[in-house]
Amino acid sequence: MLTARRPRRFAARLDSRAESTSFARHLLRAYLSALPSGDRFSDIAELLLGELFANAIQHSDAPADRHIEIRFALTNDLLRVEVHDAGSGRPSVRSTSPDDEHGRGLFLVNELAERWGCCPRAGGIGKFVWALIAPAPTQAATR
Repeated sequence: MLTARRPRRFAARLDSRAESTSFARHLLRAYLSALPSGDRFSDIAELLLGELFANAIQHSDAPADRHIEIRFALTNDLLRVEVHDAGSGRPSVRSTSPDDEHGRGLFLVNELAERWGCCPRAGGIGKFVWALIAPAPTQAATR
């Protein structure tokens, strides 16, 4: 007898270019669509993944030919999203003025994620930024 298995972990390496951001979000949507309640994560998860991926492209001091790795995992009812790059810089939430065109990505991550952080990658090259995302409440729970 065959039983359906829930996908627990996913990883992919993408080119370090702006066009890869939308593909990363597409891969996340596909991962979440295979989960029983994956749609409850999708809005916030796509937004935060897009911000973290864009930051990895924009702020990394790694050579342009280095890939950016994305990882997703569902653990204890929280979605963990990771973005790995070979850059040495560490992200931090910045203060912005109302006229600033950029600089709000990590503010959004800080506000919308349950927790987030940055860790060195195994082997000492680069870092990964992670965010834990709680599912949105169900309609029945919001009434």
